[in-house]
Amino acid sequence: MDHLDRQTDYWNKVAAEKEFTHPFDCARFKTLVPVGGRVLDYGCGYGRVCEQVRDLEYSVVGVDISKEMIKRGRRYYPQVEFELITDRSLPYENESFDAVILFAVLTCIPNDSAQRELIREIHRVLRPGGILYVSDYSLQTNERNQHRYEQFEKKYGTFGVFELPDGAVLRHHSIEWIEDLLSGFERIAIESLDVPTMNWNPATIFQYFAKKTNQA
Repeated sequence: MDHLDRQTDYWNKVAAEKEFTHPFDCARFKTLVPVGGRVLDYGCGYGRVCEQVRDLEYSVVGVDISKEMIKRGRRYYPQVEFELITDRSLPYENESFDAVILFAVLTCIPNDSAQRELIREIHRVLRPGGILYVSDYSLQTNERNQHRYEQFEKKYGTFGVFELPDGAVLRHHSIEWIEDLLSGFERIAIESLDVPTMNWNPATIFQYFAKKTNQA
């Protein structure tokens, strides 16, 4: 399933048409991250959240594996620093960011081990006490989603992984898995919100705020 943990061709194909909807909690972010701090938006897409962070007077860089998303971001937000990356390894020194933002990224990485690899890399680049802000999709309880979780569980080996008709393979998450995945961080807060997906279907998401501890 390793090839599904990037799906670069898919994101390049849809880069011009998808709109992302997860709200950015400016007020909470400002209480946790000193103004002027250095912020990494990993999987930034076309940079919608990067621009909000920059408006709050942070130094922000957005990275993504999709060259077409990065091109769109540079066109929309020319003042933002964007970088194209080719894998989960980041071209930054240890402990070089005050915060990392991860919005609807885990949903694009179906595989457990690939998610763990990403979180280890994020832990590496965060300074001690730095903030991780994750916004992603919970397991949905409605019939449509439960049916597709069951439909694809045998194929992918994980309840919550499913295929979209346009070719993407995505994942929704139990909170138990997220707590395990982020066990190297100290949880600050977790909230549940209702938002539309990128395909404008109703969904419930979680927003998870955590602080880096000394353990990876």
